[in-house]
Amino acid sequence: MTSRPRLADVAARAGVSMKTVSNVINDFQHVSAETRARVQAAIDEIGYRPNLSARNLALGRAGLIALVVPQLDMPYFAALAGQVLQAAARHGWVVLIQQTGGDLAVERDALAGRFPQRIDGLILSSTAVGPAELRRRTDRTPLVMLGDRNYQGAAQHVAIDNVTAAAAAVTHLAELGRRRIAMIGSSPGDRKHPRLVGYRLALKAAGLPIDDSLIKPVRNNLGEEGEQQMAALLTEHAGDPPDAVFCVTDWVALGVVRALRTRGFRVPEDVAVVGFDDIPYGRTATPTLSTISPDRSAIARLAVESLQAQFEAAAAGTAYDVGEQQAAFQLVVRESSGG
Repeated sequence: MTSRPRLADVAARAGVSMKTVSNVINDFQHVSAETRARVQAAIDEIGYRPNLSARNLALGRAGLIALVVPQLDMPYFAALAGQVLQAAARHGWVVLIQQTGGDLAVERDALAGRFPQRIDGLILSSTAVGPAELRRRTDRTPLVMLGDRNYQGAAQHVAIDNVTAAAAAVTHLAELGRRRIAMIGSSPGDRKHPRLVGYRLALKAAGLPIDDSLIKPVRNNLGEEGEQQMAALLTEHAGDPPDAVFCVTDWVALGVVRALRTRGFRVPEDVAVVGFDDIPYGRTATPTLSTISPDRSAIARLAVESLQAQFEAAAAGTAYDVGEQQAAFQLVVRESSGG
């Protein structure tokens, strides 16, 4: 064919109506599997590509969703963004990606819908917004919150069970026979931090004492922060150092490993280390890093599917009940804890 293939050409090739072709392209469920396969074969044979602008106009969509994260140069968020791009493409959406740098004002602008283009939905990983602010939100754009914060039902929230995941990491260390298990990445007084809650629960279940002096916060999710806090721990406990460390992220854990090794400690023989997030760098570090690996693909899929469901509910004038959705995780044991 010398001209660009049209919808009518697909219909003629498949022997169906143009409406049926449109139904297949828009993934309407009432088309039979046989007809769907025939239409898809015709699309592939003649190289038809839908006019996305026209399609979105017909569906009342902008064809664009936004993903807003704290830092794109953090490996976890870079990997997550790739998964969101794939999930969104399956629903015919293009993704606008923005980073906040942890700035509350930028997060508030996103929640208020202040984007250069109209969007159909927003996926936000926040470091500062809480449930009270979400309840005051007036913008009606479909919203999904990510991350380990508790939003108390104020918005749709997709995450892993951070309490259980942290507990699994610490339980692993206890089962190795480690008895002085430190945590880097939370303040002892932050009783609502889910990974700190999991850490405490695992220590209690293992019959180990909870020593707040072994818990160190970080100001930012950086390897340098992990290194500094681990160095401080080793100085403060020079006579009785920890024999294991649970870190709230892999990025922090890599800094912890560096602090240990530069001070003559062997990992994992002297001090075992477990991180969180399963970033690619941890798989090639020396030693390779034990970690909690969240199912990022499921997180992205659930978030995008929720936006789709919210969008359809709004178009139909029906209610959408927001709630919690959990993706799976697994403990990956590598060399830093003796794997």
